[in-house]
Amino acid sequence: MAMDKYPSRQGDHKEIMDRKDPIVHGGADYDGPLEEKDLSFYDENGYIMLQNLFTADEVKLMKEELRKTMENNENRDAPDVIKEPNSNEVRSVFEIHKDSGFFEMLSKNERIVKAAQQILGSDVYMMQSRINFKPGFKGKEFYWHSDFETWHMEDGMPDMRALSCSIILTDNYEFNGPLMLIPGSQKWYVSCPGTTPEDNFKQSLKKQETGVPDNESMEWLTEQAGGQIDRTTGPAGSVLFFDCNTMHGSAGNISPYPRSNVFFVFNSVENKLVEPFSGTEPRPEFLANRENTSAIKPQAGSLTEDVSSR
Repeated sequence: MAMDKYPSRQGDHKEIMDRKDPIVHGGADYDGPLEEKDLSFYDENGYIMLQNLFTADEVKLMKEELRKTMENNENRDAPDVIKEPNSNEVRSVFEIHKDSGFFEMLSKNERIVKAAQQILGSDVYMMQSRINFKPGFKGKEFYWHSDFETWHMEDGMPDMRALSCSIILTDNYEFNGPLMLIPGSQKWYVSCPGTTPEDNFKQSLKKQETGVPDNESMEWLTEQAGGQIDRTTGPAGSVLFFDCNTMHGSAGNISPYPRSNVFFVFNSVENKLVEPFSGTEPRPEFLANRENTSAIKPQAGSLTEDVSSR
């Protein structure tokens, strides 16, 4: 097994340690939508929101594809379709970049792929993709966590050289459970208490209880941010990029307005997965891609033009 720079889940032990990897990995050789001020903001805060990166017509198309995906998965019982606890509402649909259709095309769009290259300083591949649905009135919360802690322990991601790209498909308001982030939290790694159960993903995708930070660590991270917790609100078509180690979560949605986002996890081709650092078996392919780690070739053009030409 590779050397573990970021141990976690060692019984009762908990610790906050300094990050050992860069945040922006020196992507000067890659051009893209991010300016120097954007990269500086990302480096300091662990995220950047780009408002209206996609046009109104592209957003309309995204919403139609979202509706189709929801309908196609409402009654599908499969491991990659996650339902809300205590209901049959779809919570997440994974591996959407393999649909051989719209979302595969979207995952290669140069506006998001080139931004990922700029931040990670290398070519990238798709480590994971999913749509998160948070229906009105009954959408459940996602508790505070660092994605990297899970990807490191359960998937074998060696270093902090990955990011999530969240494309807003329905308007994200203050009141419909938007993603919350602690700015600057990516600078530290929270080693969480506990151990990793076998097949932990079967439970954690519905309600995460393993690999979550203790209350004292969360209080400390929030203090370092000056008591600030940022909420990523914005219109459909906006895009959020956030570091794999940024502490984030979201409250439940008791408003009438659904909140749906598509997530693409871009990992550096120089940071491919090894054996999980928890000592457990790797999670399924739909959660952590090991089969196709070829660099994504960014595709230019409008999504509407690409669809009409199919």
